[in-house]
Amino acid sequence: MENNENNKHKIQKPKYEIDTLTNDRLLADHEYDGIQELDNDLPPWWKWLFYITIVFGVIYMIRLWVFKSDDMNQNKEYEMEMAKVASLPSQQANAASFEIIVLTDDASIASGKDIYDKNCAVCHTPDGGGLVGPNFADDYWIHGNSMEDMFKIVRDGVLEKGMTPFKAQLSPTMHLEVLSYIITMHGTSPANPKAPEGEKMDWPH
Repeated sequence: MENNENNKHKIQKPKYEIDTLTNDRLLADHEYDGIQELDNDLPPWWKWLFYITIVFGVIYMIRLWVFKSDDMNQNKEYEMEMAKVASLPSQQANAASFEIIVLTDDASIASGKDIYDKNCAVCHTPDGGGLVGPNFADDYWIHGNSMEDMFKIVRDGVLEKGMTPFKAQLSPTMHLEVLSYIITMHGTSPANPKAPEGEKMDWPH
């Protein structure tokens, strides 16, 4: 009697059938809505790829959390890169001697126009008449019209007005180039000029 009870509780192994057409191994009695469940082995390349990812993950965690390798520590990597930049005297000298001035040579103006067309025209229109941003052709300025004022606006933006900062996208020299091109728009006649905004200022201010 006891043996019969044990046999009842034994887990029965699934029975298999072989598809005579494809030789696929099928689980017997595993069919629903006309769909037969397969029980084929995974391809070897897939299993080996899975094993490799597990090994890689273990090695990565050991190096990162146990040995704390410097080449995997983002904070240390950042500090090392910043130290390299700070140790370059030529860059420090260039930053100290950088002068915010109007560029008048043709190459700088052409470069400034290219920068303007790609980054500024969508808000100020291609002819500088203003759309979301203000009109560059009139005598009215919202945040000042000195080179220092304009340089700061291009570099840091005016988020409350929707002006994007460009310090990450444009170098300081590119700032001067686009500003020098914008200055050439002053006094022109845009097709659809935006109404004056800000204060009327003499040029240069």
